Amino acid sequence: MKNKTDRIKFIRQICIEQTISNQDELLAILRKNGYSLTQATLSRDLKRLKISKTLSPTGEYRYVVPVSTFAAVMPSEPKLIGVNSLEFSGPLAVIKTKAGYAGAIASEIDADKTGAILGTIAGDDTILIIPREGFTRDELTIILTKLIEKN
Repeated sequence: MKNKTDRIKFIRQICIEQTISNQDELLAILRKNGYSLTQATLSRDLKRLKISKTLSPTGEYRYVVPVSTFAAVMPSEPKLIGVNSLEFSGPLAVIKTKAGYAGAIASEIDADKTGAILGTIAGDDTILIIPREGFTRDELTIILTKLIEKN
């Protein structure tokens, strides 16, 4: 039997990397990977992670992990210092930060070598991220999360 911390990390990872549209689908993936839990436990885990169901660009519902909850939920992992949220509008992404943090975080994003980010525009507490064509929201979320976690 796998422990609760491993289960929480796995749920977060699956919701970041895959398009999961309902709890039954997520529960089946968890059970297939050796986790024994009930739907009620999964519901509590999703609430703890602050995972919400949102409409994807393709018109389907999917679970989304907000960037701002990673550090609060998993204190042993790298802190996302200064980051409050990550949201998309069309192909553009917006990161909301604590006051004064946007410039430094945008500089780190601009220095990324993956080639996914064309550029950023930073204010005091907001960063506009312009991605290169060909990258999905899911891919950008993973790339930005990894960049932010490094700091």
